[in-house]
Amino acid sequence: MEVEKKNITGYGEDNVITLKWNEHIRLRPGMYIGKLGDGASNDDGIYVLVKEVIDNSIDEFAMGNGKTIEVNIDYENGKVRVRDYGRGIPLGKTIDCVAKMNTGAKYDSNTFKKSVGMNGVGTKAVNALSSFFRVQSIVDNQTKIAEFSKGELIKEYPIEECREPNGTLIEFIPDRELFGNFSYITEYVEKMIWNYAYLNHGLTLLFNDKKYRSPNGLLDLLNNNMDSEPLYPIIHIKEDDFEFAFTHSDKVLTEEHHSFVNGQNTTQGGTHLAAFREAIVKVMKDFFKKDYEPSDIRSGIVSAISLRIKEPVFESQTKTKLGSVDYDKEKGITVRNYINEIVKRRLDNYLHINEEVAELILQKIQRNEKERKGLQNVKKLAKEGAKKASLTNKKLRDCRVHYNSKDERRLETTLFITEGDSASGSITKSRDPNVQAVFSLRGKPYNSYGESKEIVYKNEEFNLLHNALNIDEDMDNLRYNNIVIATDADVDGMHIRMLLMTFFLQFFPDLVRSGHVYILQTPLFRVRNKKQTIYCYTEQERDEAAKKLKQGVEITRFKGLGEISPSEFSNFIGKDIRLDPVILTKESGIPDTLKFFMGANSPNRQEYIIGNLRYDDIG
Repeated sequence: MEVEKKNITGYGEDNVITLKWNEHIRLRPGMYIGKLGDGASNDDGIYVLVKEVIDNSIDEFAMGNGKTIEVNIDYENGKVRVRDYGRGIPLGKTIDCVAKMNTGAKYDSNTFKKSVGMNGVGTKAVNALSSFFRVQSIVDNQTKIAEFSKGELIKEYPIEECREPNGTLIEFIPDRELFGNFSYITEYVEKMIWNYAYLNHGLTLLFNDKKYRSPNGLLDLLNNNMDSEPLYPIIHIKEDDFEFAFTHSDKVLTEEHHSFVNGQNTTQGGTHLAAFREAIVKVMKDFFKKDYEPSDIRSGIVSAISLRIKEPVFESQTKTKLGSVDYDKEKGITVRNYINEIVKRRLDNYLHINEEVAELILQKIQRNEKERKGLQNVKKLAKEGAKKASLTNKKLRDCRVHYNSKDERRLETTLFITEGDSASGSITKSRDPNVQAVFSLRGKPYNSYGESKEIVYKNEEFNLLHNALNIDEDMDNLRYNNIVIATDADVDGMHIRMLLMTFFLQFFPDLVRSGHVYILQTPLFRVRNKKQTIYCYTEQERDEAAKKLKQGVEITRFKGLGEISPSEFSNFIGKDIRLDPVILTKESGIPDTLKFFMGANSPNRQEYIIGNLRYDDIG
């Protein structure tokens, strides 16, 4: 008897397909830009697109070509325009450089030395992920222009005469099919522009006609970003390919580092930052001739470092973490040894010359040591309690993927902090259990303003929350990229937000400073008829929806998150989630803000609240 053979897996030649370059980028954007997003987060893809284009202009400047870069963003339609005055793309290769993978001049280390873009991918990804993309190159009174949509060439212009200065002009609009109803947040773009200015002495950037220029590099960066007074004058040293600046603040149990490689902001650090942190500890131990704990030396430190190397190896296309071991492979010099040698020699000399600064650093280390020892027993008891509580604790409904993993979805990891069982129940039932976790508060958290860090361990709720985040020692092991405060849009909900923000700003400000904290927007109204339902976040949206639906309209006002059913909640925490980022700047004035809102100044605060109360905000 002949047995009929079946293709059980359904895998045959017809299943094997070859994607065009732009199709692959659009199918797997995470490989190229990390994640999509609508612009609420500073690591959303629309900012990576801007950065990829500016990086090319920066590389031109680094090679001595063009001292000005112009960046314009039209917030209404999302169009970005970047114009540099470098050499311009060779006219015959203009289209290839923006539409042919693995094509570019940066494979040649002599043409682009110590460049950040080495893979020939950046502008191709921008092109493929944009609904409109236009490139213009100007070289010696001639210009070449081409226009694309989603990576497909739609119009090519012949080479023509042009009177403009040499350089490259790129314009693009991110594709709303992929990025949704995105919008650029000025503070995020401005921070990016400032970083370029700090790292490129002599460069002028114009962002929407505002000038950005930094004469003092990383010294300016720290002066412009520290939200508390330095304990001693900022130490700023530059030698060859390495520049660093640091001081200490009066904060304890926190470190703040800004790190860069070839102008790229390595927000996750890497081998260069590890080497610098190690070098600081070694110099201080040797100078003060005492084996201090590394955490006592670095607690409260605020630093900025910049390294330039040939052909850097990053751990992903988004270049947020340096993986390079070698600084100069031919000479056998590692990144670690190169940085250690410079820091040891230059910082040791500085401390010997500046005895007053050395004494202030020693006093800070000794205060850190005393603070750490005072917390040791409290932390030990708290950890033991947390271990026991975690066995039966129902506050945290965890997810499977975490930010400190290497999973491709790590950037999507989110912790919702909710009030009450009904709200947390709805979110838990409608969430994506792979990347979304829920932490349920009992009610209003304790007002931690003015408390020492002991409260973090002694208060059960705070202890469980900070253990869930995994940020006791540092930010390296943070378990969720997005920490979202999900409370009702009423007086009690606003108060809970303030109490949580007080906790984060007092004890874990880097969590906020690094752009991990958000407020969840939830709809205030549901407008529907028999055919359609529209969720509205403002009274204006409600009125427009009612006008659109016309007949048989039913309007429901949501008084709290608990009133929104799990089936409805899935519409608000999925791909269309609306988040308000909590943005921290030097002007925010953390101590003054906390004192005003949470301190013992009731009459002034009451007067402010009454004067600024908006009744439509609280229903």
